[in-house]
Amino acid sequence: MHRPAPAVVSVTDLVVGHGTPLGPPLSFDLAAGEVLAVVGANGSGKSTLLRTVAGLLPPLAGQVRVLGAPLDARSRSFRAAVATDLGDDAFLPGLTVREHLLLVASGHAVPDPVAVCERLLAEFGLTDRADAPPTAVSSGQRRRLLMAAAFARPRALLLLDEPEQRLDPGMRRAVTARLRAERDGGGAVLVATHDGDLVRGCATSALVLAEDDVRSCAPEQAAAAIEAL
Repeated sequence: MHRPAPAVVSVTDLVVGHGTPLGPPLSFDLAAGEVLAVVGANGSGKSTLLRTVAGLLPPLAGQVRVLGAPLDARSRSFRAAVATDLGDDAFLPGLTVREHLLLVASGHAVPDPVAVCERLLAEFGLTDRADAPPTAVSSGQRRRLLMAAAFARPRALLLLDEPEQRLDPGMRRAVTARLRAERDGGGAVLVATHDGDLVRGCATSALVLAEDDVRSCAPEQAAAAIEAL
């Protein structure tokens, strides 16, 4: 008898926080071909949830499973499956924008990494600054580089923390289209955001976080919740 594939991410009674819980327990499943948007006011736990699922913070309680296995960020399978852009400007000194992308693509054995990187440089508007170090480009360009690096490698799960930050409206629309393509290609995306248009444009479901409540809802309702903040 055929058994359905496990959820890409399965969260059960998860409590997140830095020693003190940031809200009530969370439970949800995220399957291939889905985009789950996490919305809420600043301090509601969106970024902490992303960092917990990424294995950067330990859960205070509950369980996270990725591709059917308990979360272990040190495992080879987890590192191969999970791509992240959590907004951290962490770059290697001495490397250019292009060299950062090449390092990611080559490190994950992407076929024709040079062509992949050139395409991403063009897509994220970085071609003209490709030979500059990240420290010499604008804050918005560094954010675009972080996103391009997440797309420069194979992935089953993409974790994005407020990808709209530091981007102009045109690039925000381009990122929304990119996430829609990721979804339609079978990828799973967990994205924390304050951008109602992004939620409307690519999400398949949403969680609204508050200090004492978690609500699962449709993307349109989540976008309205953002606009009401």
